[in-house]
Amino acid sequence: MKTIDQLGDLRGKRVLVRSDFNVPLDGTTITDDGRIVAALPTLTKLLDAGARVVVTAHLGRPKPVDGFTFEEKYSLAPVTARLGELLGKPVALASDLTGESAQATVAGLGDGEIALLENVRFDPRETSKVDADREALAGELAGLADAFVSDGFGVVHRKQASVYDVAKVLPAAAGDLVLKEVESLSRATTDPQRPYAVVLGGSKVSDKLGVIANLLTKADRLLIGGGMVFTFLAAKGLPVGKSLLEEDQIETVKGYLTTAEANGVEIVLPTDIVAADSFAADSPHEVVAADAIPADKIGLDIGPDSGELFAAKLADAKTIAWNGPMGVFEFPAFADGTRAVAQGIIEATANGGFSIVGGGDSAAAVRRLGFDEAGFSHISTGGGASLELLEGKTLPGIAVLAD
Repeated sequence: MKTIDQLGDLRGKRVLVRSDFNVPLDGTTITDDGRIVAALPTLTKLLDAGARVVVTAHLGRPKPVDGFTFEEKYSLAPVTARLGELLGKPVALASDLTGESAQATVAGLGDGEIALLENVRFDPRETSKVDADREALAGELAGLADAFVSDGFGVVHRKQASVYDVAKVLPAAAGDLVLKEVESLSRATTDPQRPYAVVLGGSKVSDKLGVIANLLTKADRLLIGGGMVFTFLAAKGLPVGKSLLEEDQIETVKGYLTTAEANGVEIVLPTDIVAADSFAADSPHEVVAADAIPADKIGLDIGPDSGELFAAKLADAKTIAWNGPMGVFEFPAFADGTRAVAQGIIEATANGGFSIVGGGDSAAAVRRLGFDEAGFSHISTGGGASLELLEGKTLPGIAVLAD
């Protein structure tokens, strides 16, 4: 991929940067600024080089109608304020995307100054399936800049105007974050050091079908937790009570179990489950054997014995990829399984392993549960993008940056 250095002298040049600022909000309060922090190295490099930095990003899933449609709850105003605090300098925010405010805001930038454009998804052309629509928006964005830097790893798997199409119009390069993400994830997808262990959680098997199929040809061990584990347990003929179950995926999972055995891949499932009366933070709960979940209970976490088992299976791993929590970690009573896995990965990393936390809920869990991020080799900012790399896919936003 082309790098920022290959763009030449950027002093006085307008550089459009696609960042991923899709942060969680409680009203207008950012509850996890990890993605903003991750963008700082690239933005600082450009600002220090004297570039006039114009950032485009999305937040949430607004539903625009024809033309630019502003929605207050999806405004990048909170992001702009936090970015200014982290950079220690003013950050301007245009009230539109490519219109009068954007043009005036960009025109007002001096060397080493930065501005944000409003939420790129306020324009329906950003995510349009019609090439001409996306290309038209990309052309307008390109008119605001002299060069483009792709640094939003969380969206590089999307063929969208501000990710893919604009890179075909302007001189384009990968930002430091994207380079770091691809380099780190490649270590888990191209000739990984062994033993290679992958921890998969989250709610649904159907979200990770391609990933599991690919890993059954690459990994040495798959540790399965989260809501998806109940489809695995059901595939083995075990009762799962009222737990999350994708009945239409049971036969697929049976096939995975057969393939894993044939390929010598160890599938590690929980031996015990924290089963609750209901899906609630204060629900009464008990630890039960994984093969004896009561009919009136719902599994919300792997149990303590399982946490120890998973940690033991990670202890000697030289490459570890983790995507998806082991339980409903947002509820303190059901966070211990995720905590045990995180601690096990930290200890394996300290013993010489290379570990990747695959973004999304896993990264949020690391921060919410108070772990030092330095204990992991790499924490990804892109859950979906990291999954697609683990699946072996080529990402459109990466491919378009090829030399």
